[in-house]
Order: sequence, then structure tokens, then C-alpha cells
Amino acid sequence: MQRKISQKYTNKSFWKGKNVLITGVNGFIGGNLAKFLISLNANIIGISNNRTKAKFLKHEGLLKKIKYYELDIINYKKFQNVILSNDIDICFHLAAQVDVNIAKIDPFTTLETNIRGTYNLLESFRLSKTIKSIIVASSDKAYGEYALKDLPYLENYDLRPLYPYDVSKACADLITKTYSSSLFDLPIVTTRFSNIYGPGQLNFTALIPDCILANFGLRKFIPRGNGKNKRDFLYVNDVCDLYTCLAFNLYKNKSLTGEIFNAGTGKGYTVDKIIKNICILENNKPLYDKIKLSYIGKKLTGEIQHQFMSYTKLEKMFGWKPKSKLKEGLLTTINWYNSFLKHNNYKNFL
Repeated sequence: MQRKISQKYTNKSFWKGKNVLITGVNGFIGGNLAKFLISLNANIIGISNNRTKAKFLKHEGLLKKIKYYELDIINYKKFQNVILSNDIDICFHLAAQVDVNIAKIDPFTTLETNIRGTYNLLESFRLSKTIKSIIVASSDKAYGEYALKDLPYLENYDLRPLYPYDVSKACADLITKTYSSSLFDLPIVTTRFSNIYGPGQLNFTALIPDCILANFGLRKFIPRGNGKNKRDFLYVNDVCDLYTCLAFNLYKNKSLTGEIFNAGTGKGYTVDKIIKNICILENNKPLYDKIKLSYIGKKLTGEIQHQFMSYTKLEKMFGWKPKSKLKEGLLTTINWYNSFLKHNNYKNFL
């Protein structure tokens, strides 16, 4: 596979003055990406659902540094107006209903947000004369269930989604495929990343923040399975670096249009190992022992058993690989939550 990399993707001279749209800017990844791109002198136009509180952006002092719109991405007319009135150069489509548990009990909202939101965005950009690079965030869950022996997922695997969240992301992928085809020729790259963790993740039902809260004595941790299922985890700083790399290279080389890139660490961690590492870092063996007992008789339902991702294609084409080590990332994350929760009640984000 021929390399198309440029190592200049963090040059401020490129990003200065670029109008960059981030949907889901108030989310965990969107907020971190905005922070990173602001440091590169990009102009950030951010969209967030008006039902969310801009706590991460405020906590990091970012809200006054971006052009911020509160709107729901399923509102096509308002969404289109933002896109067409801001001469967008680059877009990161990160807005989604990302909670797997919510998807199980409220599939309608999940499907509306993740599917309608995607075609609203791409249909709006079909009418744009300025857009040069669109990165659409899909998920490892779009692949559905594969046997452990067939992992990590590779980009040429068939999509086999079954559960609501997984189906919503796979549907969005197909929509992305048609808009990047020769029929519409929009410059789009689709990303399928593993679980992402780090400072700013305010979905406190996700594994890592949920376990950290339990270690802080704020919440009881209830495992959804027996701890043996495997998951892959990318640190958010690596994700921001990778998004920047992909957007820059697509901007410079439109032949990347239609490409799909997986990213993970190339290996899975058992849920038990993640929990154990957090408890060790918090010097909380009694909690770990209690959680181990609660595994007994548990069976994971409504979720894929094992998931982890290869970054082989990214490394071949761009020389990219994740830099962060798990324990270092967990420690930084724990310290951030410790600071954030001194001024914010986690219950406001449930």
C-alpha cells in the first residue's frame, strides 16, 4: 500500500484561519479536539445539542474561544444554515448518541440522532462550495459480532451489526459511502475507533469513569458481565492527533476519499484488567475484591462480547500508531476527574 502521509499535519501555518466545524463539540472527544485545534490557531465552529451542559468547555476555558451553536443535528434547516453560513473548510462529525445502555431502552432517539444526523450533515455539505475534508466518526461496533480468533477487526470485514447502537453506526457508514461515491464526490474519510477514554468523558455509565467514581466512593460499580469480555481502549490525545492527521491529509489528497480507517491498540484488555488497574492506581484492593465477587453468575447481554482493533492500515499509510500507555492514561484521567468533581456533581450528567 502506497504511503500518502505528510508529517506536517500539526503545522500552525496550515490550520491558521481554517474554519473547522466540530459536531458534538461539547462531547468528550469533540471538546478535546477543539482544545487541540485551538492550540493550532484554527477557527472552531462548534455544534452541540441544547440539552447538554457545556461543562467540559467551561471547565477547560474553551467556550469563549469558539463559535458555538446550540442545536439538534436532526433539525435539518438549522443545521444546514450553520454549515452554509460559515464557509466550512474541514468538518469532524462526532455528534452521536453514544451510550449503548440508552440505545437498548431508547432505540428511536439513537437511530434518529446517529442516522438522520449524518445524512443531514452530508446533504448540507453537498451544497457547500468550500468543504475540502470531512471526517465521519463511526465505531468498532459497526462490525458487529466476530469470533475472538478473527480479531482484531480489519477494514475489509463485513458489517454485522445487531444491537441498536451498532446498527445506527453501520447505517451511517452506508450513508457516508454513497456521499463519498463518484455520484456526489464529497471528500470523506470514515473512522472506526475502539473505546476512547481520558479527561472530559462525562458519560459516567462508561466503564472507566464508572469505575473511577466507585473508587472515589461516589457510586456503586455494577459490572455488566463476568469481566472476561475483551475491549480495546485508545487515549483521547492519540485520537485528537489521529483526527488531525486524517483531516489534513484528506484536505491535501482527495484520493483518500471513501477510505475507512480502524484504530485501536491491536490487542484487547479484559474488562477485569481495566478495573484492576484503576483499583491498583487508587490503592483500593477491597473494592476490587468486592467487584470480583459480583462477577459470579453475570452474563453480558445486548452487547458484543469481544472487540479490539488493528491500526495496521494507518501505520502503513501514515506511519501513525498510538503513543499513550494504558496505566499512564488511566492515571492522568483519574487526576482530571478528581479536579473536575470538586466543582461538579456527576449526577448532573447521568
